[in-house]
Amino acid sequence: MKSIFLAITIFTSVWAQAQNNTSYWQQKVDYKMEVDMNVKNYQYTGKQELVYTNNSPDTLNRVFYHLFFNAFQPGSEMDVRSRTIKDPDSRVGDRISKLTEAEQGYLKVNSLTQDGATLSFEEVGTILEVELSKPILPGEKATFKMDFKGQVPQQIRRSGRNNAEGVALSMTQWYPKLAEYDFQGWHADPYIGREFHGVWGDFDVKISIDKKFTIGGTGYLQNPQEIGYGYEAEGTKVKQPNGEKLTWHFIAPMVHDFAWAADPEFVHDKRTAADGTVLHFLYKNDPEIKENWKNLQPKTEELLLFFNKHIGPYPWEQYSVIQGGDGGMEYAMATLITGKRSFGSLVGVTAHELAHAWFQHLLATNESVHEWMDEGFTSYISTLAENEISDSKDENIFAGSFRGYVGLAKSGVEQPQSTHADRYNLNGAYGAAAYTKGSVFLAQLGYIIGQENLQKTLKRYYDEWKFKHPTPNDFIRIAEKVSGAELDWYLIDWTQTTNTIDYAVTGLTEEGETTIVNLERKGLMPMPLDVKVTYTDGTSEMIYIPLQMMRWNKPAEDDGMERTVVKDWAWAYPTYKLSIAKPKSAISNVQIDPTGLMADINRENNALKQAVATEEK
Repeated sequence: MKSIFLAITIFTSVWAQAQNNTSYWQQKVDYKMEVDMNVKNYQYTGKQELVYTNNSPDTLNRVFYHLFFNAFQPGSEMDVRSRTIKDPDSRVGDRISKLTEAEQGYLKVNSLTQDGATLSFEEVGTILEVELSKPILPGEKATFKMDFKGQVPQQIRRSGRNNAEGVALSMTQWYPKLAEYDFQGWHADPYIGREFHGVWGDFDVKISIDKKFTIGGTGYLQNPQEIGYGYEAEGTKVKQPNGEKLTWHFIAPMVHDFAWAADPEFVHDKRTAADGTVLHFLYKNDPEIKENWKNLQPKTEELLLFFNKHIGPYPWEQYSVIQGGDGGMEYAMATLITGKRSFGSLVGVTAHELAHAWFQHLLATNESVHEWMDEGFTSYISTLAENEISDSKDENIFAGSFRGYVGLAKSGVEQPQSTHADRYNLNGAYGAAAYTKGSVFLAQLGYIIGQENLQKTLKRYYDEWKFKHPTPNDFIRIAEKVSGAELDWYLIDWTQTTNTIDYAVTGLTEEGETTIVNLERKGLMPMPLDVKVTYTDGTSEMIYIPLQMMRWNKPAEDDGMERTVVKDWAWAYPTYKLSIAKPKSAISNVQIDPTGLMADINRENNALKQAVATEEK
């Protein structure tokens, strides 16, 4: 049924695109690969046939491929950047510079043709530059055939062999991968340290490897009754072919990546979730981690169902959680995570990486230029999910993210979120901008348009942009359509500048029986304000001050508190006078943003509390 859903989804998306006469388009790739792995020297050979469909309005005269494994060579851009940045990733450090020839990684293309014609190409670091024998016109297809060879590097970053936990092969970014071409042109970014952007398509992959190894990863295994290792039909016996190797055949529909991991000691467990998704768990046969990995399995199902409910249905028929890599990293239909963790950490990393199945592998933003969208949105939704499935629920689950953002804003090292992911001065500034400030973007959007509108926005974002490459503008336009608010100011100030929010209650003055609350905008970034006024009789009311440039008022939240909407505040005016039809003596406290969901960098000036006189006994 999920395969039918996937086909209908893709057809509906394309049909709607045509009906709406929008200018959106995306390229398509269909890969067929046959790979032979030598587990003794960690070298492999491959044949690749790639059918490329040019759906763009442009004529293409050249193409580019990523050769990610070339990053793991002394003197590569990844190596030099790691040794020259002030705060290098500790997993990389100077390790690449010390790799021996046998420990290095590489991807080399031996031959390449276009529709049978031999092509000229040049390997430039982690990019293959290819001159076409004839242009690919709009709407046309070209078939590229390639012979390549590779060597798996000693595990350093994401990919590699023999990681710290003893997993033999973490095969990610392992094949020559065609670069993305979109409305901004080619994205032939060198692999320096950040993440990826890929072309949607179908993958048909055959992997020949020592028969003692178990594989997990992207795609549906097509020959489970030959392979076994837990993939066979329940209750059946498997007769493996003769020989030292098995050939595993996988098909993955409508993905933009293909990853796998292999080890001779993998335990393989399966669990079918309530929505029909088959969850695969592959981990080392290690007594120290087995209990945690068993207990992880029902939690993974709970997480999957949470994301289905709060974003949209997971469309593929399986998802695999695999021990490997150097931390946690998302791939199509799978994640690789390190497994020697506390149970809480294991659930946490799984929650984050599984959420990436939506915010990257269904809603595929360009992680090099909009890294805050995939990492921030994932951090936001996985925080909600972890809180939902935990035994002790926290009412203020984003407090840590807000503190992290304020720390960044005051650090003096913040750069706009529109900065290319490789161009941050510090790794720490990148991480805080992508994960923390990215998460606050959504949490604060709930403050701006209301939580119900935020929930509707996420679901409509999924409905309109799944299996596509959305940009920040695409997301904020969905939020505008859902809410009715004008929100361009929010996207611009939050993501393209380092402007900060700072609103203050500067005093109370009395004019007869009316109290004037004096408010001031001290920061450059505009915001609407929720102001809670507490009276000496114990009652409270919420006063909403709209932001004029939003051209809209947020609906009242169902919190049982009386709410008053007053005149809007135009950004250029630094002060605002809020009139309350009660004497000053009747007011005990005035507080801006009692929920804490506005990222004000100085909350100390957000409230003014008056001493309440008490009657002498």
